[in-house]
Amino acid sequence: MQTGAGELFVEYRRSETDPSGNPPFALDMVYFNTDFVQGGFRGQIAEDVGLTVRLGHVAVRHLMDNQTLRRPRAAPAQARATFAEADTMTAEAALRFGSSRAYFEFGADAELTDRFVTITNPTNPAFFIQSQPDVEAERYGAYLQWRGQLGAVQFELGGRIDRTEQSVGIPLLGAAVPMGPRGLANAFIASGRQASDTTFDGVARLWVESGTFVPRLTLARKTRVPSVLERFAWLPTEASFGLADGNIYVGNQALKPEVAWIAEAGFDWDNDWLTLRPTLFYRRVDRFIQGTPFDATPGVINTPVEMVASMSGDPTPLMFRNTDAELYGADLDFVLRPLARLELAGTASVVRGQRRDIADNLYRIPPANLRLSATRTSGRLAVGTELFAAADQNRVSRTNGEQPGEGFATIGLFARFGFAEGLALEAGVENLLDAAYAPHLAGRSRVGASDVPLLERLPGPGRGVWARLTAQF
Repeated sequence: MQTGAGELFVEYRRSETDPSGNPPFALDMVYFNTDFVQGGFRGQIAEDVGLTVRLGHVAVRHLMDNQTLRRPRAAPAQARATFAEADTMTAEAALRFGSSRAYFEFGADAELTDRFVTITNPTNPAFFIQSQPDVEAERYGAYLQWRGQLGAVQFELGGRIDRTEQSVGIPLLGAAVPMGPRGLANAFIASGRQASDTTFDGVARLWVESGTFVPRLTLARKTRVPSVLERFAWLPTEASFGLADGNIYVGNQALKPEVAWIAEAGFDWDNDWLTLRPTLFYRRVDRFIQGTPFDATPGVINTPVEMVASMSGDPTPLMFRNTDAELYGADLDFVLRPLARLELAGTASVVRGQRRDIADNLYRIPPANLRLSATRTSGRLAVGTELFAAADQNRVSRTNGEQPGEGFATIGLFARFGFAEGLALEAGVENLLDAAYAPHLAGRSRVGASDVPLLERLPGPGRGVWARLTAQF
């Protein structure tokens, strides 16, 4: 609703996911339902004074199991159903003084999350483990941002401070849970089960607008607080903060926040026939969080954590630890218009990731990749082709037993026909040659009744056809 120079807004959105296969995980999705609601105000409250206020809430209800869809269905003793729920409250407020090209802004924000995860056996009510009980994470932050100009140089300077507090409750276990997990639960109960961090971030962006050629430089300090899973996962499971790599992980309450020192340099070149945007980057990360072998004797089961992990099929669990790392490389995107109705566009990326504390590569670094497209337009019709290619990835982590990845290339076709202003039909074919490939960062198959062997990389999509009708009024 418009209110003078501003607007009041409210939004509600619901997402429901029905039973769905989840091959990189040991469990398939039964449901994943999420409610989003937010509201607030944004606009001008005085001349050259802008205000933004927003409140939001996200509620997630989630169930996964190995009974509903998974084939072969797990035996009764190994049947599992994991219930997860999370509620997140967010709030932010900001004041901006000035115009879009020269302003000073300060603001504050907060995020409060409650989470609860319970692992059950649907065939045995006496088996349940509260793997993430009463997890609470609270973050409060404030920031300053300034955009201005010094001679020909334009700049954006920003800084923020955040306070994060995390805690976990006391896990309860059913009578049918064996002694191994019980011992780990008791040790976890006796531990601190809480952490707090104060972090500082800063950034400086500089550029010179000189027509066709715009050089730019960014220097930054960025921090990341460990997730509650990385810190408080007391039960060895495949929950891995999104890696889906088939390994079993355990948390580490001694983790400290990551600190990344970032430098990026590049330029923009834009004229009638060429748009070019190359960027070189370097990131030196202190206390980089990565899964590492649980102890100095991987494969030798001589600790309670390794015993429990071995019961789940992996005698070599990984623990999240702080390491030191560096990442550097280059990104490029470009558009070339050699003829009036022909456009060539592409993006390319290469990154190198290394440990600084030991002589090893970082785990799960994407290979060099390239995407190229050629589009010819004739009146209402546009047709084109696209190539995506990824190189071999042989610079893998020995510490994590990472396997090299093979390069691949796929070709696609696409077309667009505009019937009228704002009305168009689009269609295409992906992976036209039906190339068989497995991306280096793909998850590992956990499905027994599959053409993909257990723990092999999942293949990329085969040949696919798509079409869509778009209308804008």
